[in-house]
Amino acid sequence: MLDVAPLTDAPPAPGPCEWRRRWTHWRNRILGSPTFQTWASRLPVFASVSRRRAASAFDLVAGFAYSQVLLAAVQLGLLDLLEAGPCNADEIARSTALSRAAATRLLRAAAALDLAEEVAPGCWMLGQQGAALRSNPGALAMVLHHPILYADLADPVALLRQDRQKPTALSGFWHYDVETDGETAGRYSALMAASQQMVAQQAMAAYTFARHRRLLDIGGGHGAFVRALAPAYPALELGIFDLPPVLAGAANLPSRVARHPGDFFTDTLPSGYDCITLSRILHDHDDDGCMRILRAIRTALPEGGRVVIAEPMAGVPGARAMGDGYFGLYLWAMNSGRPRTPAEYGKMLQQAGFARWRQRRTAMPVIASLIVSSY
Repeated sequence: MLDVAPLTDAPPAPGPCEWRRRWTHWRNRILGSPTFQTWASRLPVFASVSRRRAASAFDLVAGFAYSQVLLAAVQLGLLDLLEAGPCNADEIARSTALSRAAATRLLRAAAALDLAEEVAPGCWMLGQQGAALRSNPGALAMVLHHPILYADLADPVALLRQDRQKPTALSGFWHYDVETDGETAGRYSALMAASQQMVAQQAMAAYTFARHRRLLDIGGGHGAFVRALAPAYPALELGIFDLPPVLAGAANLPSRVARHPGDFFTDTLPSGYDCITLSRILHDHDDDGCMRILRAIRTALPEGGRVVIAEPMAGVPGARAMGDGYFGLYLWAMNSGRPRTPAEYGKMLQQAGFARWRQRRTAMPVIASLIVSSY
């Protein structure tokens, strides 16, 4: 008689994770082989793929230099000069107080990034990327703000190892409370307002706010989000909840916008609003802070009311690098918050007492993704 081992003693079949591990190991071993790289670069069917991967790898190495070219172009007003009309290097040098050699170097670097374009020998105009960027005040404001982030990222390993309670340049910029002076509050509110218009456009395209009667924007700052909604929804009553020094700087708001000063961590939120929005608020806070905000909103909303979350999120197709690559380190340097996936927000909403949630697709997830939840 054959001695057959019991089936229970047989090694288990590889699970999905094990198969993925094996495949990834084999793929990486092949792609990392100099022999394979040389062979692939010589075959037309693989050559274009090899070039794209090589260029992508170099972009990872050179990314900081690219961002500094952009920063210099914005700080020196190069995009405005090129938009006004064709310029030569001498004109750019005079306007930016650079030497001709330095101006030429910057122009060529900007052209390599499509910020500038040489339309004829020595004749420069705005490039396609430059034209799109120049019309985006929110993006320009973030570019000018980035030196603060770069100061913290000068030694990324040290930043990742240090205690998150230790002050950073970025945490100093964003620090505020009910005692914050008006000038400091205005500093961060102005930066937020510059980008909130883009977030509001994504939210309005993905969700119809006309179904609501009254809308409250939590952490609404100087009112950029509700300003964008106001002309599109003339019948919608609007309100902003934010710290007193922040609301004090909110000038020229539409007359139908109510101001509610307070701290969403300690004060009761105003009731009577059937829609509450959180525009780029939650990802700035750690999990316990987010849960306090969501529970406060759940208490304030009437039955059938909805909360709308609009912000860049992690794990979203088309915005993965922005979600975890950019905001992951940005919020780490800020000493508060983290990028979260829509599923993570869904779980938090359910824990806060919301029965249903749904992700709404946006056209530009690098700017914002949208989640709508009700109970």
